[in-house]
Amino acid sequence: MPRAAPPDSSRPVSFGTPVAVSKDTKPTIAPVVGPDDPRRITDSGIEIERLYTEEDVAENLDERLGEPGEYPFTRGVHPEMYRSRMWTMRQYAGYATATETNARFRYLLDHNATGLSMAFDLPTQLGRDSDDPLCLGEVGRTGVAIDSIDDMRRVFDGIPLDEVTTSMTINAPAAVLLLMYELVGEEQGVPAEKLGGTTQNDILKEYIARGNFIYPPGPAMRLTTDLFAYTRERIPRWNTISISGYHMREKGCSAVQEVGFTIANGIAYVQAAIDAGLKVDEFAPRLAFFFNGHNNVFQEVAKFRAARRMWAKIMRERFGAENPKSQMIRFHTQTGGVTLAAQQPENNIVRVALQGFAAVCGGTQSLHTNGFDEALALPTERAARIALRTQQIIGHESGATDTVDPFAGSFFVESLTDEIEERAQGLIDKVEELGGSVECIPFIRAEVEESAWSYEERYKQKQDVVVGVNEFVTDQIDDVEILRVDPKSEQEQLDRLKAYKADRDHEELAAKLEELRAVCQGDGNLLHPIRDALSADATIGEVCGVMREEFGEYSEA
Repeated sequence: MPRAAPPDSSRPVSFGTPVAVSKDTKPTIAPVVGPDDPRRITDSGIEIERLYTEEDVAENLDERLGEPGEYPFTRGVHPEMYRSRMWTMRQYAGYATATETNARFRYLLDHNATGLSMAFDLPTQLGRDSDDPLCLGEVGRTGVAIDSIDDMRRVFDGIPLDEVTTSMTINAPAAVLLLMYELVGEEQGVPAEKLGGTTQNDILKEYIARGNFIYPPGPAMRLTTDLFAYTRERIPRWNTISISGYHMREKGCSAVQEVGFTIANGIAYVQAAIDAGLKVDEFAPRLAFFFNGHNNVFQEVAKFRAARRMWAKIMRERFGAENPKSQMIRFHTQTGGVTLAAQQPENNIVRVALQGFAAVCGGTQSLHTNGFDEALALPTERAARIALRTQQIIGHESGATDTVDPFAGSFFVESLTDEIEERAQGLIDKVEELGGSVECIPFIRAEVEESAWSYEERYKQKQDVVVGVNEFVTDQIDDVEILRVDPKSEQEQLDRLKAYKADRDHEELAAKLEELRAVCQGDGNLLHPIRDALSADATIGEVCGVMREEFGEYSEA
């Protein structure tokens, strides 16, 4: 089917002058008022009252809540929630080489993790081989180095892919990593239709918050929707995208901004897929979301509830989705990395527990709890075990799983849910007024940066207290074990890559890369020639290199 590009999505986006929000719009970030102001204000600028009563809850509450598992899904996406099935305990892991990452995955599974989440190093995230001169010193530092299908094969050695689901935090080269995973499953004898997992595949938040992009928005959105179409046909259990508010929150946005901008990006992806010829109920059931679990327990619970209700309305009323699964926000939560402190790091165990508790009470489908030492380094095995045990304690000892939506009916939480929905909808309306997420990256980025500035000022003035950092400090230095990546692992990866590149059919490889180039120049689905190139032993750098040449590279300048 001929492809229609998302409206104006190939137009270069520059981070120019931000567009101001109307003065009539309710604030979405907290004001800087100093520590002596008696008001209690959330990071979203919502002033908290001393006492909440029935008068603070809007009318027609029953209609706005609905039943769990039913539209508008405020109370959760499943009727029984955790009474019938616990959330997936999915710990984010990956470092150095495939061998070390395989060992960490096995360790987590041995300690009753119920899913895997794969962290990649920066060269992999940017679609470059480990031997690229730009990658010197970065190989395996922030995640595992994946140059080829051989690396992917070794990561999952001894781990049957039909017995575990895997989430991949990968964006610009998401299609390449997914296809490597599919090919490894094929080698294991696992049919593609039995593979389960998620590719993050959210390029818009890379332009806004994280910076790990490769191509301009037009080709990047094409790759995204091509992945939607490919998985619908071949890997139907795969979640095609994890639309991510997490990274914007890490960059400094507020809870309201996290909801508003994440849903605005979601609207852009749905529209792009429709413009590419897909029908909403064909792809929307496999959309997933990724949110941050932050410190304010009540605001976080309300945030998750508001997001579910908002997305359900948008999908049904704007896009005409009829399948209830198309109307659901199914989401993963990771506790807030930005909240972790290097000072008195064991305090982070408590922070993570509260954040995880909020995510569970807010109805998350899967959860990663951070290691207490992650403000210092990648987590040690001990820190990873404590983080996993934190989830297990929440699940089996706190009582949070005994009833569905345990905060429902609270005057405070229901009022917060409504307030977050109203303010987030105001942001979405502004984004749509400016032409949608692709067109107004400067506005979104400026809003996030203003929120980050506000937080920094509130912290400096002790308006916001961080225990052990700007209050309750000590001169004592905690002796904490640090995970250090062996510098030799980079050379080991380079040696393996050199041997891999030498032992290939170079004529077949060149032919497959030229076939990919031809599809880049046309309008076919890019994943088919990418898969063929990987089967001919192409590396991630070679595949992404062809697309770099054809599509160009995006620059913020």
